[in-house]
Amino acid sequence: MPSSRASRVDTLGPCALDWVVHPWTTSPGSAPARGTVVGAIPARYGSTRLPGKPLLPIAGRPMIEHVYGRVREAPGLDRVVVLTDDERIARVVLRFGGEVELTPAECRSGTDRIAWAARSWDGVAAVVNVQGDEPLIDPEGVGLVARHLVAHPEDPMVTLAVPAEPDEEDAASAVKVVCDLSGHALYFSRARIPFPRHGNAAAVRPRKHVGIYGYQRAALLRLAELPRSPLEEVESLEQLRALENGIRIRVLEGGRPGPGVDTPEDLEKVEAMMTRDGRA
Repeated sequence: MPSSRASRVDTLGPCALDWVVHPWTTSPGSAPARGTVVGAIPARYGSTRLPGKPLLPIAGRPMIEHVYGRVREAPGLDRVVVLTDDERIARVVLRFGGEVELTPAECRSGTDRIAWAARSWDGVAAVVNVQGDEPLIDPEGVGLVARHLVAHPEDPMVTLAVPAEPDEEDAASAVKVVCDLSGHALYFSRARIPFPRHGNAAAVRPRKHVGIYGYQRAALLRLAELPRSPLEEVESLEQLRALENGIRIRVLEGGRPGPGVDTPEDLEKVEAMMTRDGRA
């Protein structure tokens, strides 16, 4: 994709932005072809436990640069863009040569932030949502989702799952998923599902959800317009809003996640892993 960028003033509804970086506005013929798949990385500055988390250094580079670089390695993506409400993050992304768009601070979640930007992405068929605090994200897992979206436009949403480790089966921090026989999600929960009360428990082991989401563009825009649902509120899992409103989610096997960064200890752990593996 072209690397040119430009600044402009956008006013959409009640949200007025000082500037938005949008590479498609600068070069004739740079607009994406029909069927483009975008890798979107929502990143906000505010964090209760780690303020300015996307900019925290890991092995000498900001975390968002590590995330961006690994997503760029994913097969099946035509463009990768960081979506943020903070000019400090935007400047850093531009400095390392990435693409970025400013989005309103009022966006409540990463999904809302992506949907806000995607409304102006003419020609985009699908979007893959990658969290901005996973510097060890698996590019192959991202690519698996991206390629499935193109090959199966009938699937409105796609995500990943892997067999849960023994210490994850009952951990509320590890979200579990159960599927129907065709591979669509029946339910996501922080509790252990399925519960091994009867039958051969070893035959149906818990599966851990991997938090990479792919959306057909129309499904993304619909999901963002829906109000928070009862199960979503109870479990604090946004994907339940989709299921409660009849949006099917295809679950693919793969993409064992690396550790995310939520605490200073996580930051140290990820840096040690990068140094050990020669990724620093």
